[in-house]
Amino acid sequence: MKKKGWLLMLASVMVLTLVLSGCGAKNKETDPAAGGSAPKSDLKVGLVTDLGSVNDKSFNQSAWEGLQKLRDEKGVSVKYMEPKKDAEIIPNLNQFVKGGYDLTWATGFTMMDPVKQIAGENPNAKLAIIDAEVKAPNVASVLFQEHEGSFLVGVIAGLTTKTNKLGFVGGLELPVIKRFEVGFRAGVEAVNPEAAKNLKVIYTADFSRVDKGKSAASTIYEGGADIIFHASGMTGNGVFNEAKERKQRGENVWVIGVDMDQSLTFGDDITLTSMIKRVDNAVIEISKQLEGDKFPAGKTTYMGLKENGVDIAPTSKKNVAPEVLEKVEEFRTKIINGEITVPSE
Repeated sequence: MKKKGWLLMLASVMVLTLVLSGCGAKNKETDPAAGGSAPKSDLKVGLVTDLGSVNDKSFNQSAWEGLQKLRDEKGVSVKYMEPKKDAEIIPNLNQFVKGGYDLTWATGFTMMDPVKQIAGENPNAKLAIIDAEVKAPNVASVLFQEHEGSFLVGVIAGLTTKTNKLGFVGGLELPVIKRFEVGFRAGVEAVNPEAAKNLKVIYTADFSRVDKGKSAASTIYEGGADIIFHASGMTGNGVFNEAKERKQRGENVWVIGVDMDQSLTFGDDITLTSMIKRVDNAVIEISKQLEGDKFPAGKTTYMGLKENGVDIAPTSKKNVAPEVLEKVEEFRTKIINGEITVPSE
């Protein structure tokens, strides 16, 4: 009896050990905080960039970082493609659609027609586009209120300039880029009408030519401007390059970045602030809605200051005076409350 009792006790201990081990393994596998990976999802999401690079330190990069967060948090399979010319956009979109991806993203106004075509040819596929409105029952469109965020950095520029001369460098002269310019001008006008009159605007007709950005910045700085706001994708890298060279020569010039906090890439010695466009948030939130069949197909989502779609960089306090930031907050509140309507065209 003693031997039998001892065997029963040993068996009980072994069962208990196995149960506890099993529980521990499950927690490690499903809880990232416990050292495991994100739960594996069956969803696949693709991204086709505009003709700039996915490492443009701006718009495309923000979209891709959003998908990477989705992969890390939800275990979603993600992939991107970079068309190098217009003729590659439709084949790239088709590669994801025909490859069985649950959602295919396109980043940019210039991709509106290709998305519309692919959506029509593949009515069962789901697509989404940033910065354009595609009227199709299987496409989710996202538009940002860039003019609202640009107004705030315009206030900063108008109150910070020492020369009362400012600049704006745009890529292609599209409605979305015009919203940056118009909002920026309105913000400057609200606090410094003289500087608004002296705003020099140059469109480079390109989002991927660093040399064109550098040339445009050189022209504007030579004209006496000390701050340039750019909305030109990778072309804007040239604006930063020109500013850095001039700063090294002792000139007191600044750049206002776009889409991401560009001080993290180009340094806060030349980046006054950045107008953040939360493309990453938009990509994450719309993609998440694939689960539970809540995908906003056929609808347009608008993201402004109220929706946390645009803002100034959180690092702005490094170079922007406290009293200027207080003024920015006053205008932010008025815009959100509807006391001020920022022009968009």
